[in-house]
Amino acid sequence: MPYVQGNSVEFMAARSAGCWTLPATASMFTGLLPHEHGADTQSRGLDPRIPTLAERLRALGYATHQITANVATTEVFGLDRGFDEVVRIWKEVPPQHRKLHELMVLVGKPRLRKKVLSTDWIRGKLSEDIEAGKVWLQDTVDEIFDRARGILAHNERRGKPSFIFINLMETHFPYHVSEIFEPLGRGVDAVTELLGLYHQVNQTFMTTGEQPVTPRTMARIKSRQRISWERIAPKVDAFTRELHEAADNLVVVGSDHGECFGEMGWSYHFNNVSDGGNRVPLFWLEPGRTTPRRVDHPVSARDVYGAVLAAAGTPVGPSVVDEPESSLSAMESCWYNSQGKTLRRYKYNQLCVVADNTRWLRRDGAWYSAAPSTLGGEPEFAPVGWGVDPIEELATDAEERTRLRRLVTDFEAFSTRIS
Repeated sequence: MPYVQGNSVEFMAARSAGCWTLPATASMFTGLLPHEHGADTQSRGLDPRIPTLAERLRALGYATHQITANVATTEVFGLDRGFDEVVRIWKEVPPQHRKLHELMVLVGKPRLRKKVLSTDWIRGKLSEDIEAGKVWLQDTVDEIFDRARGILAHNERRGKPSFIFINLMETHFPYHVSEIFEPLGRGVDAVTELLGLYHQVNQTFMTTGEQPVTPRTMARIKSRQRISWERIAPKVDAFTRELHEAADNLVVVGSDHGECFGEMGWSYHFNNVSDGGNRVPLFWLEPGRTTPRRVDHPVSARDVYGAVLAAAGTPVGPSVVDEPESSLSAMESCWYNSQGKTLRRYKYNQLCVVADNTRWLRRDGAWYSAAPSTLGGEPEFAPVGWGVDPIEELATDAEERTRLRRLVTDFEAFSTRIS
């Protein structure tokens, strides 16, 4: 993205606070870690007592809008709070593959299969979750950008400043390699690719203990995501330029989370603290900025919350832009109860803190670490040796050590409550 990279503050070591859409986005909306805001698994929503970014900006006079291609950012989990309008793009685009759409969403989401025999299904009243599955099968990026343009123009005519949150799904599972869903391979390759995507979205390794996706198929799935990004990157770059150059706009470009393609024996997201799952792109384009700046210090994407509020004239919490050294690069994951059949080996919660690109992991009352790999790939976590206190490695002073010990204590108490 030449314009974005050439006109922004680029964060080279940003990490999301969570490993899938709900906790990661909720952290950006609140400036908090998942154990603090409560939106940590598919069954828990955002704590209603915590003010969101949209609520704070609306109180400052902004018109607040969300345009999303992901049902997880809507009222289902409380992430709609504070938005004057939530545009669910799947309600505004016609489905390109209606039958395939219904079948794929049912196969991909086991909790929906029981709807096949339900009265609602017979009447043709598909759930929101199934309807939202349109975005798995077709591009919506152009429709989303056009919708944003219309909102901005409308608010400008009435003299109202805008805050717009946009969620794109083109690079999310199943990774769009064309405008309408299709496999990369043909014949047998297409079948194995589709089976690999099935196992990936259903995380069958968590219930069987086996990794059913072969290295060859995993490579193809990785290619799908890269191709999907290469397809929309020019559009994202051009739209960002349009916003940044045309008016006095602050534009933030990034990702809620990454993807875990087989790292540490896992596939897909929900319970990882891998660099593949948590390291994210993050760019900050200030009004009038035309020179790039790099930030190499490890930061948390959740502190975009404080940075946006500071830019709006109401500082709340650390700003990833103004004081990146105060941003604690911490991430959390909570075990995912896959169809109630998750194996015991995957039933754990994790808190991970990064310092000097070494990850220090707290899990089941013990510490582990993973130093950067010199060979590429995802380094394995190893138990921390006797007598080593990671807090001493992470903290630079007594106040910071106290803060980190409180963080560990609070996370473990939270972990005990939800286990």
